[in-house]
Parts: sequence; structure tokens; C-alpha cells
Amino acid sequence: MSLVQIPDQPFVCRNLVGGEWQEPTGVEWRDIVSPYTGGVVGKVPLCGAKEVAEIVAKAEPAARAWRSVPLKERTQHLFHFRELVLANIDRLSNLAALEAGKTVAEARAGVLKGVEILEFALSLQNLDKGDSMDVSRGVKCETVREPLGVVAGISPFNFPAMVPMWLFPTAVTLGNAFVLKPSEKVPMSACVLGELMLEAGYPPGVFSIVHGEQAAVEGVVDDPGIKAIGFVGSTKVAKIVYGRAASHGKRSLCLGGAKNHLILVPDADPAVAVDGVVSSFVGCAGQRCMAASVLVAVGDCNALIEKIVERARGVELGRDMGALIDPAASARLAEALTMAEKDGAKIILDGRTVAKPAGYEGGNWLAPTIIDNAKGDWDCATRELFGPIITIVRVDTLQQALEFEQKNPYGNATSVFTSSGAVAQFVSDNATSGMVGINIGVPVPREPFAFGGNKDSRFGVGDMTGMGGVELWSYTKKVTTKWELQEDATWMS
Repeated sequence: MSLVQIPDQPFVCRNLVGGEWQEPTGVEWRDIVSPYTGGVVGKVPLCGAKEVAEIVAKAEPAARAWRSVPLKERTQHLFHFRELVLANIDRLSNLAALEAGKTVAEARAGVLKGVEILEFALSLQNLDKGDSMDVSRGVKCETVREPLGVVAGISPFNFPAMVPMWLFPTAVTLGNAFVLKPSEKVPMSACVLGELMLEAGYPPGVFSIVHGEQAAVEGVVDDPGIKAIGFVGSTKVAKIVYGRAASHGKRSLCLGGAKNHLILVPDADPAVAVDGVVSSFVGCAGQRCMAASVLVAVGDCNALIEKIVERARGVELGRDMGALIDPAASARLAEALTMAEKDGAKIILDGRTVAKPAGYEGGNWLAPTIIDNAKGDWDCATRELFGPIITIVRVDTLQQALEFEQKNPYGNATSVFTSSGAVAQFVSDNATSGMVGINIGVPVPREPFAFGGNKDSRFGVGDMTGMGGVELWSYTKKVTTKWELQEDATWMS
């Protein structure tokens, strides 16, 4: 069975500086290891503040020139980029799967979701027209949207192509120059996006890439030439990046982790609920901030839970679900399962006992796993595990389920599976997450409805996509104009 295509030669990642690919010198290099095989598939430089400063030095003049290009002309490059992404979707999908451990189908869906957000950015040429009004006799007020200059995005390992496309298409369309710092674990897809941006005709310096770990992140956050930052990753790092950016007076929006709750009630349609629950916690091997993590069963849901277990047991590693990102993730999840058993929970589906796919034994694999009879304050029910594990917490009433959800420090997603409109409305009205699903296990909004959580899942104001992204990457200039004295002037004029 061939799950992904393994390249003949290692992929060498380089920085994109002023429209040219540069291989930095005097820095450490890291192997890129595929979660599928445990083998090396590329290498990436670990840069720092020096390399960031070199990129910003080229990006600043590019941003000044780019902002003067009319919006409709800037958009033409994005039309070309969209065509190139779709023409290269097989390559991008395989590469994202190879480096992140996704199935190729999941990686392809991620690229297409990125294209959807790109298409929203394309619509800005018709949506973002500003406002103008005669506010008094002879006095007019006008709102003009302006770019910030050089801005940056820091993206995570779990969506190598999609999350960068949450960020830079809107930013560059608004007239900014953009610096991307992809995860050092999955930098290859970002390099291909850089190739396509150059091919689409963007001027040198409008789109740049810097590779690295913590030192590169700190360099991006600290560089005075970078005016705004978008971050997607863990809550721990999101909070640090947000605080550090704020200390420099920078605008930032940092999306963190989650502990998403699925509320299951006995009247749920099995055909909808079973597939929705399993897809939510198994998709992307549970390595996404919208994955189901806790199943809150209200009352007697045993029949539904039995069906969920059977469906999850039929998931085939490699074909239906990908691998974990690295051995550290495997070890962390194994430790969490051991702790759950020690606390007194029962593992009713144990993915540790499932054989690894033939030919991929060196990869990082864990089959779907279900923990039952957990208490609401146990580690498995409160800590983000970030893997194909769902914990069942049983409660007697819907009110108890909502109280449990409200105590959750995270606030990305809450979903309910029910056939009752009243139950659905009650959950929607009382859930404290930024995104709520009714019979949908992964309630990611479609554009132009923006993506963004609440509580410890988000640091900063607004959302990352849709009009939230427009607000993140721009500011509004208010112009008040008067040309002549009015004979009938009032105090307002």
C-alpha cells in the first residue's frame, strides 16, 4: 500500500528574500522527518533575528511601492496565484501529507479550504469600497482603508498549506508586504507556495519566507519593521507571542489550542451523530484545534456510543487516518492514556493495540481511542491531548453539560447532536465557544463567516479570516474635507 509519494531527493528549504531564494549560512540545519516513515525527507535552516532583519530590509521598500498599486491591479496577481495553486494541488497535497502526517485526501481538503479564503480576498476589490458622507454644510467625511506595511504570519505544523493561506492572501491584497514563518516541522509546503507567489508575478519582497524555531519567532515579533502579527499554534505559545508583541506596541491576533466539547443527547439521529463524532476526533489524527476532544453524554446514550465505538474501530490507519507528527506526540499521548487508566477511566477502544500500516512501521501511529467514564476534572477531560482520542464524560442533564462546557478554559468549538430544535437553541444560546455546531462535529465557518475562538483559544481582538482578517491587516484613515465657507454654516461646519 502506498500512502504518500516519497521524493527521490531531500527537499532543501531556503529563505525567500527580496524575491530570491537564499540558503542562509552560519546557521544550524534541521532534518525534516516524515511522520509516515520516520525517515528524512528534507532539511530546513534554523534562522534568527539576523535573517529576519535581512528580509524586512527588502520587504519595507517593496511594501511602500506595493501600497500605491490600485487594489484591482493587486488582485490580478491573486487570480493568477489561485490558478497556480489549483494546477499544483496534487503536488501540494502530497507534500503536506508527507510532512504533516495527514492522509492525502485531508491535505487536499486543506488546500481547498485555503483557496476558499483566497477567494474571499479576491472579492475585496468589489467589497472594500470605503464610505463617504456629507456630514454638514460643505463638509464631507470619508473612510479610506490603508495597509500597515510589513506584516507577518507564524503558522503551525498541522495545516502546512491551509493556515498560511488564511493569512497572506488578504494581507497582500490589502497592500502589505508579508513575511511567513512556517513551522520548522512542515516547511516544504510553504516553499512551494512561495514558488507559486513568484510565478504569479508578485513584486520582489511582497512575499517572503523565513525558516526557524523559537529564535525566528522572536525575531519576527521583535523586529521594529514588522507592524502586525498573525499566529496560529498552541495556547502556551500564542499567549507568549501576544504578550511579547503587545510589549512592542504591535497589533497581533494569536489563535491557540482547544478542548472542544461534543454534547450528545439520546434523541440524536444515529446516522448524523455517529459519523459526526468519529469524523471530528479522528480527522487529521485529532491534530487540529477544531477536533472533538470530549464527548459529553447526556442521559442514556449507550446505544449511540456503541455505534460510535464500532465506527471508530473500522477506521484504517493510513487509508482513513494519518500519522502523529513526531515521536514526542506519540509519547505524550501514551502517557495521557496511562494516566487516564490510573485515574479510573475505562479505555473502551484502545488504538495502541492496532498494528501500524505495512511498510510504514517507522512512522508515528495511534489508532482511534475512546476513554469512557471519566470525571470532568480529570486530566483526560481537561487537557488538550491533540491526538485521535476522545474522552466520554457522562452527565444527567443538559444543564450539567453546559455548565461543564462553560468551565472549559478554552473556547474554540462546542457542538450538540440532537433532533430537538429547543435543545439545539439552548446549547447555541449558552455555549461559550466562538464556534458552535448543530449536528456538525467540526463547526468551521465557511467564508465569509470568519474563523475565531474565545477564551484561552484566542489572544487579541477579532477573527483570523473573513472581514476579521481585513481588520487585522489594515487600518482605516478618516478624511474630513471642506473647500469653502458656507454662508449658512452651523456650529458643525
